[in-house]
Amino acid sequence: MRERGNDRFIVGGMSGTFRRNRLSAILAVTMSAETFRGKVDPAREHGVWYGMHALGRDALPMEITAGGRTFKISRFIKHDFFAATGFYADVRTGERAVLKMSRTQPFIGLPLRWLGRWINRREMRFYVKLADLPNVPGIIGAVGDTGFVHAFADGEPLSAQSTIPDDFFDDILRLIELFYARGMAIVDTNKPENILLGDDGRPHLIDFQISFDILDLGDYWPARPLLRMLRRTDVYHVLKHKKRLRPDLLSDAEAAMVERRSWPVRLHRTLTRPYFIIRRRLFAYLRIKGKLMPEGSK
Repeated sequence: MRERGNDRFIVGGMSGTFRRNRLSAILAVTMSAETFRGKVDPAREHGVWYGMHALGRDALPMEITAGGRTFKISRFIKHDFFAATGFYADVRTGERAVLKMSRTQPFIGLPLRWLGRWINRREMRFYVKLADLPNVPGIIGAVGDTGFVHAFADGEPLSAQSTIPDDFFDDILRLIELFYARGMAIVDTNKPENILLGDDGRPHLIDFQISFDILDLGDYWPARPLLRMLRRTDVYHVLKHKKRLRPDLLSDAEAAMVERRSWPVRLHRTLTRPYFIIRRRLFAYLRIKGKLMPEGSK
């Protein structure tokens, strides 16, 4: 519910050990779009193409309550077509957390809140499935029907400036096998920002928005071959990062795998390259013209 006169949220909470059948009750909490109103820079209230953002003209709440704890926003991170993300801090302990809100706004007249609910429920299912792994941050609580809060993973995204331990990529490959044993593929390992080098020197994985598990299609014939294919793609992208960041550790067999791109990787590049070229140029033009808000992820 929403307390009158402020921007505070009271939402359902959960622990990392709850079972899937409790999701429906937790996600049933509703939230008015008015709750997000008033967080957009007033100078950008007019002439901005808000439809390209998950929350439209709305922004992330200044304060939320999840899992019986109250958090205040500390940093806005990203607002794209499918989701908005921000860092929060526990008002009592200062402990950091991450809020991710999926799509709520229509696009060109088409209602898409149903898509946000589906994306949110699906990603939460993945976090729950991996709750016992120390390399995946735990769920803290749900926020309405399109958002959730998870623990903050201390670390930094992979980059050329990172000092990467010798066994780091071997640990990621072992994680991929653990995921596969649970009927799941990460799918998004091509993005280094989704693989964190933790302060503990271990890999930590975040953002399972486009991940896949056999529950998506049912444990039938099409799902298993697709899962195997996606697992190979995960391995390929991790080895690409290894080649770029720690080429001294790349074995001959791993180097051969990187050079031998699978047909799904080639198909993906062929289909998505024109889209990303057009998207980058279009967004750059719209930002120059003041018709699109800065992404907020830098």
